[in-house]
Amino acid sequence: SRCPGCGVPIKARYNVPVLSYLFLRGRCKACAAPISIQYPLVELLSGLIGAFFVYQYGLSAITFYSLALSYSLLVLTGIDLHEKLLPDQITLPLLWLGLFANLSGTFVPLGEAVIGAIAGYLSLWMVFWAFKLITGKEGMGYGDFKLLGALGAWMGWQMLPMVILLSTAVGAVVGIAGIIFAGRGRETQIAFGPFLAMAGWIAFVWGDKILSGYLAIFNL
Repeated sequence: SRCPGCGVPIKARYNVPVLSYLFLRGRCKACAAPISIQYPLVELLSGLIGAFFVYQYGLSAITFYSLALSYSLLVLTGIDLHEKLLPDQITLPLLWLGLFANLSGTFVPLGEAVIGAIAGYLSLWMVFWAFKLITGKEGMGYGDFKLLGALGAWMGWQMLPMVILLSTAVGAVVGIAGIIFAGRGRETQIAFGPFLAMAGWIAFVWGDKILSGYLAIFNL
């Protein structure tokens, strides 16, 4: 890795997650340029996610798959925030890995995973075209379809409504807050991928409990 400011390669002893940032006091060793706080935060979050799944499932196939999904969502979030892009090189392998994991029903039966992948893609595809026909504008990127399809492949079609509702709600709150407090215009583009990724991870980890609690409240 290199310093984004001066381009000097970062030596191994200054590339230790979190600790190097603290040791260098948040500045590049070569040029003293500030290092974004996002780097240690992502490193810390990655460590916490790893510890969480190892604690829950030990060194198992479920842990491996869960970490593959979690870290892929984390990477996609970072890319979409900076580039407004969800690359096929990540979303498509993630979809196929979800289907592969569910060949043996690791998370859901394979049939539900296949339906989830198709339904996830088509649901946002239809929203995209409906919005475009009404407004003449593109409300989201094609990568969002593929990401929701990938999430459906991992969790099955039953979790898709939760993912869509949660991501839409959080996205709306962030968008409104940006208009009110940050002075953003209504035409300002907001990456939807991070909201999908966050909602997908929450549904993946706690979706069953959330759904059970919801059904219990309404005695369903």
